[in-house]
Amino acid sequence: MTTMKTKAAVLFETNEPLRTIEMVIPSLKAGQVLVDIAYSGLCHSQLNEIEGLKGKDNYLPHTLGHEGSGVVLEIGEGVKKVKPGDHVVLTWIKGIGLDVPSTTYQLKGQNINSGAISTFMEKAVISENRLIPISKEMPLKEAALLGCAIPTGAGIVINNASIQPGDSVAIFGVGGIGLSAVIVASALGAGQIIAVDVVDYKLELAAKSGATHTINASTQDALAVIMDITGGKGVKYSIESAGSIVSMETAFKSVMNNGGKCIIAGNLPHGKQFSIDPMDLILGKNICGSWGGETNPDLDIPKYVEWHLEHKLNLSALLTHEYSLGDINRAFSELKAGKVGRALVCLNHKIKD
Repeated sequence: MTTMKTKAAVLFETNEPLRTIEMVIPSLKAGQVLVDIAYSGLCHSQLNEIEGLKGKDNYLPHTLGHEGSGVVLEIGEGVKKVKPGDHVVLTWIKGIGLDVPSTTYQLKGQNINSGAISTFMEKAVISENRLIPISKEMPLKEAALLGCAIPTGAGIVINNASIQPGDSVAIFGVGGIGLSAVIVASALGAGQIIAVDVVDYKLELAAKSGATHTINASTQDALAVIMDITGGKGVKYSIESAGSIVSMETAFKSVMNNGGKCIIAGNLPHGKQFSIDPMDLILGKNICGSWGGETNPDLDIPKYVEWHLEHKLNLSALLTHEYSLGDINRAFSELKAGKVGRALVCLNHKIKD
């Protein structure tokens, strides 16, 4: 029997570059699926993990990546959701199917840990419940966005905020999740869509994606500008996806009294906290978190595929950069510097959409 191998970008130590290595793929357990990865998305939460901002990492060395697209190669015992040849979205958000939380690859006798999903690799063993079969008409490049950015950003707009035509919304941090929120808020007919960031390039992308106003918080008083735009009332909804203390506090202050709602999606470094004035709660402002936009991946991801194919949702507008696996450290460096909107790593040029 031929030993199957895969190239992967692996984290051996926090605050060190990922190492691209070739590992031996293990035999599939019941509930696992082997996927030929086409594209993987890059996410700030992965950058936080690389930099050790999520706290002590007890699983080093381990693979990374939690969103992508690909084609099913093999299925393990008991798998019913997908079959070989299916095109799939890979997502960290749990759906239906068997849940296999981990697997282990081999590098010259050394164990390389991996979770239920990893996508910074050419071929990956994935838990059945982290896969969503999609139409083969859907381009795999855009499909990779459906594993995290779109479900979270769109889910917040649809599920957490329930934005209606004419509603006002301020979106703090217009990376992948924030841009996704902008696009969907625009598609739903929101009135004022205010994008807030500290990088002009990202604000330009937000304007092209449907933002009616943009604010560079490094040169402007974001709260004052929002109040000016809204006639002193504040916005009905704010979405925080920048992951900074200042943006979280400003996002909460920016919503109107008597029903305004702030939704926190960004991640602060482990142990960091932000403050709110309890009087704002008494005045009727609301604040909540969001777990992946409260997405039901088995229902919502096929819906977003349909919207894209029907030209109701332009996922292509989100894509700004594409990297090879060998360039993944440069990709994260440019992501950290705010030089990209939504970036993909291309794992397999042979897979055709």
